[in-house]
Amino acid sequence: MGMLCAVSFNRYGRLYYLDPGDLHPQVGDKVLVPTDDGPEVAECVWAAQWVTDDTDGFPKLAGMAGEGDLRRDETLRRRKAEAKVAAKRLIREHGLPMKVVAVDHVFAVGEGNSDRTTVFFTAPHRVDFRSLVRDLGATLHCRVELRQLSARDSARVQGGIGSCGRDLCCATFLTDFEPVTIRMAKDQDLPLNPMRISGACGRLMCCLKFEHPLYQKFQESAPPVGTRVTTAQGDGKVVGHSVPRDAVTVRLDADGSRSVCSRADVCGPRRAHDSRDQSAPRPADRPVTDQSAPRPVAR
Repeated sequence: MGMLCAVSFNRYGRLYYLDPGDLHPQVGDKVLVPTDDGPEVAECVWAAQWVTDDTDGFPKLAGMAGEGDLRRDETLRRRKAEAKVAAKRLIREHGLPMKVVAVDHVFAVGEGNSDRTTVFFTAPHRVDFRSLVRDLGATLHCRVELRQLSARDSARVQGGIGSCGRDLCCATFLTDFEPVTIRMAKDQDLPLNPMRISGACGRLMCCLKFEHPLYQKFQESAPPVGTRVTTAQGDGKVVGHSVPRDAVTVRLDADGSRSVCSRADVCGPRRAHDSRDQSAPRPADRPVTDQSAPRPVAR
């Protein structure tokens, strides 16, 4: 048991959980988060509070951000904006099929080091950007690196709104990309239309992966389509499933109307009937109580 707080480097960006230590940051406070390139300024979006989980493995806050840290962070954001504008201009001048996704800038730490700017981009194929790196370094007066991102990594960096109306999962809480197959869409009875089952990155939606176990569990216990069942409205045949509502659609024999029934209501009587049949003794196991029954003759 320990204390945790959540911070974000960008508005509506990914949340990072840290151990506040002896600090007590409140929502909106600027804090220092330890990174590989030194402490960076982030905003507290979840005040420090006690949690029941073990907090030994979480990194600790480096402290509260001061005036000098805030000025340094403002300079860092300005350098990123300038580098992004310069990169787009030079890409256009060189006529390269590239699209700038994000820019990261790191100030020099220690003697002998120089500032470093990393430009993340997407491209339909491999691009020879050696001349671009040379011109960009001369323009920004620092060391420049270019890194090509995949479609999913690009969506994670840029962020956006999914078809559900919420922020993209990859930009908020997903930490790793797991493989998603078309079989998952079939099991969830989704239309195999790429426009309907693809995310902002153009790949299959990640939510198909973490919703798939729910559909598998439902299909294990729910009666398949075409099975005859008994409901409170009468007998009928299962014609559809509604996994989010944990229900099945039954077409009644009486008038042909459709009724949405809970999966437990449909499966409960069948389970009770099966369990009663299994627990009842078989005829061969029942003791003979008729005294007039013939007895075997000993020979």
